[in-house]
Amino acid sequence: MVQEEEKGEIMKEDVTASMKEEKNMDTVGHLSSCLVRLSVRPPVRPPARPPDRHANFIAAAQQQPSDTHTLEEKSVVAVHDVQSLYDNQIMTLNNGTFSPLINIQTMHLGANPFVCDCNLAWLGAYLAENPIETSGARCQEPNKLSRKPFGRLRPESFRCTSELRAKYSGRCDEVDLCPAQCRCEGTRVDCSGRDLTSVPNDLPAVTTTLDLSYNQLFSLDGSSSFQRLKDLHRLDLSHNRLTSLSPEFFRGTRALTHLNVSYNKLVQMPESVVRRLRALTQLDMSSNPLNCDCRASWLVDWSLQREESNPPTCHLPATLRDTPVTKVLSQLLTCHGEGNEEDCNGSVYCPPECQCRGTIVRCSRARLSQIPRGIPPDTTELYLDVNEIKMIDPERLKHLKALKRLDLSNNQITILSNKTFSELTQLSSLIVSYNKLGCMERDSLLGLRALRILSLHGNDVSFIPEGTFRDLDTITHIALGANPLYCDCSLAWLAKWVKGDFVEPGIARCADPRPMRDKLVLTTPPEMFTCTERVPDEVLAKCDLCYTRPCQNGGICRSSPGQEYECRCTAGFHGPECQYRIDACYGNPCNNGGTCKVFETGRYACHCPTGFEGGRCEVNIDDCVDNKCVNGATCLDGINSYSCTCPAGYTGEYCERKIAFCSKEFNPCKNGASCIDHGTGYECQCSLGWSGNNCTENLDDCVNHMCQNGGQCVDGVGDYECKCSGDWSGRYCELGPSVLLQTEPCLQHDCRHGVCIVPQGELEYVCKCSPGYSGKYCQHMTALNFIDSSSFVQLTTPPVKPSINVTISFTTRIANGVLVYHGKDRQHLAVEVFKGRLRISYDVGNHPASTMFSYELVSDESEHTVELLSAQQNFTLRVDGGIARSMVNAGDQEYLEADTPIFLGGVPPDVARHARAHWHLRNSTSFRGCMSRVEINGRIQDLAESEKQNKVVPGCGDAEQRDQGAIRPSGPRDHTTPAPRVARPKKTRGENDACADHQCENGHCRARQRNGGYRCRCKKGWSGKFCNQDSNACAANQCENGRCRPRRRASGYRCRCKRGWSGKYCNQPPSCRREREKAFVYDYGCRSRRPIKQYTCNGNCGKDCCQAKRYHKKRVAMICNDGTKYIKDVDIVRKCRCSRDCDGM
Repeated sequence: MVQEEEKGEIMKEDVTASMKEEKNMDTVGHLSSCLVRLSVRPPVRPPARPPDRHANFIAAAQQQPSDTHTLEEKSVVAVHDVQSLYDNQIMTLNNGTFSPLINIQTMHLGANPFVCDCNLAWLGAYLAENPIETSGARCQEPNKLSRKPFGRLRPESFRCTSELRAKYSGRCDEVDLCPAQCRCEGTRVDCSGRDLTSVPNDLPAVTTTLDLSYNQLFSLDGSSSFQRLKDLHRLDLSHNRLTSLSPEFFRGTRALTHLNVSYNKLVQMPESVVRRLRALTQLDMSSNPLNCDCRASWLVDWSLQREESNPPTCHLPATLRDTPVTKVLSQLLTCHGEGNEEDCNGSVYCPPECQCRGTIVRCSRARLSQIPRGIPPDTTELYLDVNEIKMIDPERLKHLKALKRLDLSNNQITILSNKTFSELTQLSSLIVSYNKLGCMERDSLLGLRALRILSLHGNDVSFIPEGTFRDLDTITHIALGANPLYCDCSLAWLAKWVKGDFVEPGIARCADPRPMRDKLVLTTPPEMFTCTERVPDEVLAKCDLCYTRPCQNGGICRSSPGQEYECRCTAGFHGPECQYRIDACYGNPCNNGGTCKVFETGRYACHCPTGFEGGRCEVNIDDCVDNKCVNGATCLDGINSYSCTCPAGYTGEYCERKIAFCSKEFNPCKNGASCIDHGTGYECQCSLGWSGNNCTENLDDCVNHMCQNGGQCVDGVGDYECKCSGDWSGRYCELGPSVLLQTEPCLQHDCRHGVCIVPQGELEYVCKCSPGYSGKYCQHMTALNFIDSSSFVQLTTPPVKPSINVTISFTTRIANGVLVYHGKDRQHLAVEVFKGRLRISYDVGNHPASTMFSYELVSDESEHTVELLSAQQNFTLRVDGGIARSMVNAGDQEYLEADTPIFLGGVPPDVARHARAHWHLRNSTSFRGCMSRVEINGRIQDLAESEKQNKVVPGCGDAEQRDQGAIRPSGPRDHTTPAPRVARPKKTRGENDACADHQCENGHCRARQRNGGYRCRCKKGWSGKFCNQDSNACAANQCENGRCRPRRRASGYRCRCKRGWSGKYCNQPPSCRREREKAFVYDYGCRSRRPIKQYTCNGNCGKDCCQAKRYHKKRVAMICNDGTKYIKDVDIVRKCRCSRDCDGM
């Protein structure tokens, strides 16, 4: 035993000495990183041939069991004749592992769990050629080779029927666990459908196939854990929300061959991504809104080279929609407009205002008011001189990392703001001479460490803050001449600085104060720069426009970037400098340059310029008298002039020339339509989604839409999209919120517009309301979102005597929109958001109307509450509980008498035309935003009971859902909200009386014994689930020309009118009749020889249409400009009637 221990100690010393020698030997291999825990112990001698103690050898380098799984090539020493790896956990060996062992005589590989697949075929061949293994190494896997020694196996026995385990266990990487969100099978990792917003960081290094489809990935812009996935071959990112990809994300995935990014929101696939994926052979980009501009040119070439069977298709521009990229001509791939053209290759795109030659871009004398977009990123010289640029936008320059020369001379630049050029680290020459530069902020030249030449000559600079030039480490020349420098103590630092390296050539002179006038900065001693006089206001105001206090009437001045300032006005004033008082003339209601004058509180008069007349200078003198328009042209009156609107087929100043249809000079067909010339006219064959004579009308695809559950239909071109409310989803908003299984109380719940749940620890259910609904059972619609310029809600006529009080809480960011309108003829109450304030127009019949504006701005995306009180001739306004303001519409009339509905958020087109024509409304565009509460005469309005709704959706968005605690679908990331309970004990009799909070209105509540809940037993004469429907509602109805129908969801009845009749009680008769007119008949540029007596159908038909019932033919003589004459049969209306079939209109 002692002898064995001595041998072990000798071996340790030999190993230690050997490892020390390896550090100094270039030809010696090294131990693999997976052997860092290698320890030495007395070797277990194999039965065949024990090592010779006197031979040149390395002792058996053994690891504790389960430590060593593999050896990499060159991980063994090359100078020994015995190598023992006996009794470890080695499963495979890389080909070439033993190549350095040129003197090897004996090898011990026994007692290791070798996997004898194709990856170990080389070892079988090596041992067959070099029979030096004497420890009886045997296979452990696969089963058919188990316990068989290497020496008895033929090379063809080493097969890879399941090669992956051995293949990837041939590394020294530690075994990775499967991420908690994923499922791993072999080297395939499935993370699909887990609502992931980022890629897991702990993906196994052996991954070859990764499925990340059906998740919530938005952007893959940064680095990822893919750097470890050296053998990743397939990556599925389909059905996510990806909007961008970055090459950094794919760093390390050199083996990737298949990439699927279909069904995302990718507008572009950067070429740099595919350039990094050199092994990529298949790219699926289908169902993405691909923009086929200059940035997609590489994708066209790439797809053509690989002969893609299913290449991606273009979504934009519209002319290339649904066109496969392999069929797009290269000359059609252009960049223009407001796209990110800076991403395009410089050789492909050059801003249209500029000329690009190599890396030099010249945009001189192009009348530019701002730096153009899309300057090629490899630009080294950029010339923007002699333009009208007033402010430098750093966003237009920051991508120019290679820029060395920038010329901005002879522009209108007034300020150099902080960090304007901080991204231009290679810039060596900056020319800003001959501008209107008056202010340089301290960090305006930050980051320009490579700058050698700076020209600020010929500007209006008086001050330069100390430290402005601190980053100019390599500066050699600064031009400061022809600037009115104010040389007091604050500029003494500049005098010292220029004397240090003489970078200023002695041209810059002082302009003030008087003792320093005309002195050179370079030669004047710094101690002469003293502060003895007050600095003039015009000098101090160059960097602080608020210094001169431009705001009037107590307004507060706030400076903003770019030599701008903003005045925050006190109550009662407005204007850029708060110079105007808010009165009846706010917004200048006078048209055409008329001058508004207030002659008494709330009333004004307009003084019109020459050529106009009317109460608001709206009437223009008719210049169409004795006009020269010919060929049936229409004269359009102008201001001291007129123009001729030509009929189809004619052109010219007076429509004197006939048009050659479908020619290169004249093709009226738009939006990709085909033009067909018929000689006397033309015809346009429209592409999908367009209609009209010239294919200019986008078909309303929402006419027969299938949007459900409050989803709003959004019209497209040839298609539509459903914008779902709340937690509804699906193409047609048909998929409801995902709520966990509910318990017994919810089987018979009364939640009308919401979700029934049982809170944790409770026995009764509660209703979580959908957006826009409130009440115990979510039965009231109290909040609406107005989403379109034509949205409105129509309520029944409210009582206005003795007064009407309307309170509305709303939120908007749009500066114009109708809030409330109620009126008839000239009498009206109109409340609208006008230029950010509330405008009230009030007329009870005492013309002219009284007008008032709120002092408060309400279009700031904050919630505001407005209270409106109309009491006889008096009107009172209060905003957000502030000071109430009133006005009087004095006159003989006492009350507002209008039996018309009240409109919220907007008005129908016919009402809008009337209101604008009579100046009730300044802007008839609908309110855009949310009304969270509407109260009339102290009663909160249930907007579900409104007479009509147009383009509105319930709710106010995410903010309302947070306030109400709306339920959202639960998922793996929901850890904060307790889930609804899924089971509960059966109720005992007397426990939790179901009738405690019943809704039975005209009846008695009866609790259900089996299923829980309750039912209503109605009194005589009442019906409905809650006994709220009057069965005798029609007993004393007032329907005159129609049938009475009881209301289903409320008390009372409604009248269903006979054809043509209208009104609440069907008491307004039809007025459809034939009206005579005399006019010319036109036909493809030809005209009847004289005006023909014709008839049109006009009048009221209620919900029906007034249209012709009978016609008779009349032969009309026609004549054309070329003298051609012919007879045309014309339909003349004989009789009109009200019809429910309005398709013919």
